[in-house]
Amino acid sequence: MPVFMILMWKRITKHQTLTLTIIALITTVIGALLFAITQHASPFIGFYWAITTITTVGYGDVTPHNTIGRVIAMATMLTTIPLAGAAFAGWAANMASLHIRRALGMTLDKTRDHLIILGYSPLLIHLLPDLLQEHQNLVLVSSMDTTHLPPEVPCITGDPTNPHVLSKAHLSQAKQIVVVGETDGEVLMTAVEAQHLAPDVPIFAITQSRRATNTLHDLGILHSVAAQDLLGHTLAKSLETPHAADLFTAILASDQTMLREMAVPPAWVGQELSTIRSQNAENCLVLLGLVHENQIFLGVHQDRVIETNDRVLFLTGGT
Repeated sequence: MPVFMILMWKRITKHQTLTLTIIALITTVIGALLFAITQHASPFIGFYWAITTITTVGYGDVTPHNTIGRVIAMATMLTTIPLAGAAFAGWAANMASLHIRRALGMTLDKTRDHLIILGYSPLLIHLLPDLLQEHQNLVLVSSMDTTHLPPEVPCITGDPTNPHVLSKAHLSQAKQIVVVGETDGEVLMTAVEAQHLAPDVPIFAITQSRRATNTLHDLGILHSVAAQDLLGHTLAKSLETPHAADLFTAILASDQTMLREMAVPPAWVGQELSTIRSQNAENCLVLLGLVHENQIFLGVHQDRVIETNDRVLFLTGGT
């Protein structure tokens, strides 16, 4: 029984409004009983006095007649009135938020297999149009002002590292999670919290530096990209090879081709990458590289034998 009570209390204290309501009810009962005992009144009169006092109605038909009664009245007013006011405000805010979300089509109670973006970065403004083309079911969780973002993007305002805020986005039911932030510290904290709440959902983090990417990898978050490194490598290659950036853009954004990743078919296991490339060249399938233990092998300088758990990256015709 004590263990059950502890678990129930931990569950209740996660919801601030519910906690305030319960504490307000407890102090109301205590004040009513103490008033009834010290003023020699019935419990009903005690509760009547407590309710009229807490709601600040104060008819004046029931009042304390001695010092201890006045002390109880002062204690009740100083504790229960603020608690009840905060609880009522919390319930009103929750109801208003629910009606607004429903009016704007932002109810997420049945959301699943969706893409969740956690955090905010100036880069997000440029990412959203492309993400909306690929993912119609998208939810953004951010503490920043999102009024300048596309209106069709459902937004949950709050700290993306707060478990109570994240619970509104249903992380465990998401298809993928993207983590962004104005600093690498924000990205790290948000990604770690997301992984804790949804360990089975793929997480992709966008950091500023390679060091943060390596830290995420050490923490078990394997999919991330350092924006500065990506931009730097692209610029450096474009200076050396003028059409390098155009090639990257064509691979990623062209309507004529599609970049895909899949697990290697059993028939490919044990064969060299170059052999599979030549076999599929006639099928309009361009095998770009091999993913082995989260490392990319292009097979240019050295051929590689395909293993069971490997994955392949390839280009195929667009649909």
